[in-house]
Amino acid sequence: MKKVVILSNHHAYTYNFRKEIIQRLIEKKYKVIVVVPYGEKVELLKEMGCEYIDLPLDRRGMNPINDFGLFLKYLKIIKSVKPDAVLSYTVKPNIYGGLVCRLLNIPFYPNVTGLGSAVENESFVQKILVNMYKISYKKAKCIFFQNKENKEFFRNKNISVKNSRILPGSGVNTKYFSLLPYPSDETINFVFISRIMREKGIEQYLEAAEFIRGKYLNTRFHILGFCEEDYEERLEELEKKGIISYHGMQSDVREFHKIAHCTIHPTYYPEGMSNVLLESAASGRPVITTNRSGCREVVNDQVNGYIVEPRDTNDLIQKIEQFLNLEHEKRMQMGLAGRKKIELEFDRKYVVNAYLEEIQSL
Repeated sequence: MKKVVILSNHHAYTYNFRKEIIQRLIEKKYKVIVVVPYGEKVELLKEMGCEYIDLPLDRRGMNPINDFGLFLKYLKIIKSVKPDAVLSYTVKPNIYGGLVCRLLNIPFYPNVTGLGSAVENESFVQKILVNMYKISYKKAKCIFFQNKENKEFFRNKNISVKNSRILPGSGVNTKYFSLLPYPSDETINFVFISRIMREKGIEQYLEAAEFIRGKYLNTRFHILGFCEEDYEERLEELEKKGIISYHGMQSDVREFHKIAHCTIHPTYYPEGMSNVLLESAASGRPVITTNRSGCREVVNDQVNGYIVEPRDTNDLIQKIEQFLNLEHEKRMQMGLAGRKKIELEFDRKYVVNAYLEEIQSL
């Protein structure tokens, strides 16, 4: 039986965004071994038929001793399993998994799920990471990119991209995120779904919420996600004032799409392709997001949403007001246009098929 190892940094992301690929590989009689830090979604992966190896890792830290330890652990695991292919996601699994696969001559398929600030911004750290990518990606069988700009960045930095494909992000499961009935227009609900951190545009969202709530009493601003940065006190204070409703981390965001009229994603983080936008549009919800790669691809401006300039609260407020001034029917049509765009361009089946084509060509 052929074996595929999947390296990732988070149990929930692995299950939520990769389960269809895993399922198809299992159906095709591949043995799938998932290497990821333990979390509750691991049990669901095991139920699907995966083998599981627990490997804790620091997603954001830059400690060279810890990272060398991660490399050695990947080396031990991959030597022991002897897989026919290794699929990896996010920066550390991509770099250290890639180094191990190059060393052991194992077919390697990294997925660039976004550059991250450390890679995108000019710095000494960027130089180190770029050089590590050059080494780890040199023999990759296929590098999967989630947007054109990320591929161009790699090309401009002389990182080998000759064997590569551009995917529609992680795609979206259009059956799970089905078209939802559009809510009535008595109260207009906006929703922010993300890790709570500055680069995801939380400052702009909170400032816009404060302004709009003061002017349009029939609006509500919801926030879903865990605080990756220190925002708990501020959110609590704004909730007491009635400006926002903070719901914390939610296991099923569809319950909030049911009441939402529009998703606002004012990020300036180096996204691969925003799953928040894909899932919102698939549910038939208009979206307001920034003019950045990984976001603008999901929006036809003024057709299924609005595009705003990053870090520009005034532009965000202006677009929210434009949305509020639309007739209810027009808002609904925007949502339907988004659903159609997702079905045509971003269905997860395109991602699954691309992976299978590459792996089965071995």
